[in-house]
Amino acid sequence: MNVTINDSCIGCGACESICDAVFTVDGVASVKEAGIAGNEGSVKEAAEACPVSAIEVA
Repeated sequence: MNVTINDSCIGCGACESICDAVFTVDGVASVKEAGIAGNEGSVKEAAEACPVSAIEVA
């Protein structure tokens, strides 16, 4: 699974609250690649919850 944050991120923290093993917000969100394995469901949930669709999952 490839997870990226696009430029529309507003740093709201929704992704981090859903899956802090993968997402960190410090102004804008970033992805902790090492946390993705085993958290794919939460990553997809965070992507769906993002109010500006900044999380891209492939």
